[in-house]
Amino acid sequence: MPLPDPGLRHPIILPDGTPHAGTVMLSRAVDHPNFQVGDYSYASDFDPPQDWASHLAPYLFPGARERLVIGRFCQIAHGARFITASANHGQDGLSCYPFPVFDPAQMAGFQPDTRDTVIGNDVWIGYGAIILPGARIGDGAIIGAGAVVRGSVPAYGVVTGNPGRAERFRFSKPQIARLLALKWWDWPVDLILRAEPALLSGDLDMLESLAPD
Repeated sequence: MPLPDPGLRHPIILPDGTPHAGTVMLSRAVDHPNFQVGDYSYASDFDPPQDWASHLAPYLFPGARERLVIGRFCQIAHGARFITASANHGQDGLSCYPFPVFDPAQMAGFQPDTRDTVIGNDVWIGYGAIILPGARIGDGAIIGAGAVVRGSVPAYGVVTGNPGRAERFRFSKPQIARLLALKWWDWPVDLILRAEPALLSGDLDMLESLAPD
């Protein structure tokens, strides 16, 4: 089975031959200086927007001091949102009211929170999940539907709830270490195609046997 074409905006072709408008390769659908996304990562929405960047990350303004970084082979479901650092108000003063944003002379230099939000590779973000400013989600993690995520999520953790917690892991610690060492998402396309049976069946030994030298 071939990999989807990362150069296509709409990678899913329906049986009648038409592209499915509700799913996009983000690397083709997003043109935003603060939004970095790897190949094969896609997002889906039942009401696909014209501007996917502002739809997924409404507070990620061009020229802001933070970035949203998403790795390769990520899967983002309908309703997921990234609340990036520009959304945060200052908390060091006596009031959280953002007085400087109403003054054009001060607005550009005023950003109390500048943390990047970083999503690893092969991360599945479920329906309606909310990723808060500065979150760091490790490779292979699953973010459950409706989860609210802040802070760090370990690689291959499964996060649910509000506040989101990694209640369990997809694999044992030794298996996770092996997967992180393999970094299959960075392999050449032809090798990933050969590894597809191992990836789909959970055969880690087979995956290791295919690893490049």
